[in-house]
Amino acid sequence: MSKSKIPVGLIGATGTVGQRFVQRLADHPWFELVAVAASERSTGKTYEEAVKWRLSSRLPERVASMVLSPSEADLPCRIVFSALDAATARQIEPSCARQGKFVFSNASAFRMEPDVPLLIPEINADSLSLIPRQQRLQGWKGAIVTNANCSVTVLALAVAPLHRAFSVRRAFVTTMQAISGAGYPGVPSLDILGNVIPDIPEEALKIERELLKILGSVGDDSIVPAPIAVSAMTYRVPVEDGHTLAISVELERHVSADEIARAWADFRGPQAVRGLPSAPSAPILYSNASHWPQPRRDVDAGGGMITVVGSLKPCTLLSWKFTALGHNTIRGAAGGSIFNAECAAARGLLD
Repeated sequence: MSKSKIPVGLIGATGTVGQRFVQRLADHPWFELVAVAASERSTGKTYEEAVKWRLSSRLPERVASMVLSPSEADLPCRIVFSALDAATARQIEPSCARQGKFVFSNASAFRMEPDVPLLIPEINADSLSLIPRQQRLQGWKGAIVTNANCSVTVLALAVAPLHRAFSVRRAFVTTMQAISGAGYPGVPSLDILGNVIPDIPEEALKIERELLKILGSVGDDSIVPAPIAVSAMTYRVPVEDGHTLAISVELERHVSADEIARAWADFRGPQAVRGLPSAPSAPILYSNASHWPQPRRDVDAGGGMITVVGSLKPCTLLSWKFTALGHNTIRGAAGGSIFNAECAAARGLLD
């Protein structure tokens, strides 16, 4: 291992999101993947033997030969990335935190806990101030930090600049979510081909709750939710990668399309966040081009780490409506968790 890099581990390493973690950690300038863990049926196998590699890039040779540990193992690192499902995460992630590890989780299990940061660095990096309280209350030396639901990440990045500049009162969102968001093997082909499946289990509630925590303010001992009324409807669509959102917002005052476009264009994270390895040069890409954005053409914009926004129009019910797109397994999952770890490291929380 390079002496200049921080050793990190990965649990849930063989799944769809785990593979994205492996891909994005392969050449990371700060972190070096030194341990991988998975379920009992994969324990003891090499990563190459256990994984069904689904990404277009090649499996990194160094990781291919790593032997998988049990998910509950005490991995030889301070930072652990979690690609576990929610039920397993609820058991395993606290154990890691008790071992003194900082867990950067893609799972939903602890997102809404009052002492757990639900982090999007450009929006609410200050939520990391919850970590000392979490450690005190839970009695562990490690911590759990979560990223948002993949659709919420797209929504929050699109709405945060408008809320800061104009105050959002109400928001209605309809999500068209890619099949990669369901994991592998995911949705059976005969269910999704030529079809749209409504009401993804638990997704609407996650959107309605998580957005308010992300856009909220840090109180004395928890996050004060943003005072926005949010309603969501969710659909699975036959798209491989990329969640597309149709969003309508009511703003506190009348603003022009140019003012909204300027709010998106000017939006940046705190100065300390902008130089991090995973930080995009601009979190939001807006265009008034026709029929834009589209997942087939635009999902990889900004290396998959940005929200792409277009189709801005006045809304006859609320104030404005628009379309937003983001990469669900990169910014909405593995890339977002790695970005969160970079943010915590830059603040000296992992020393």
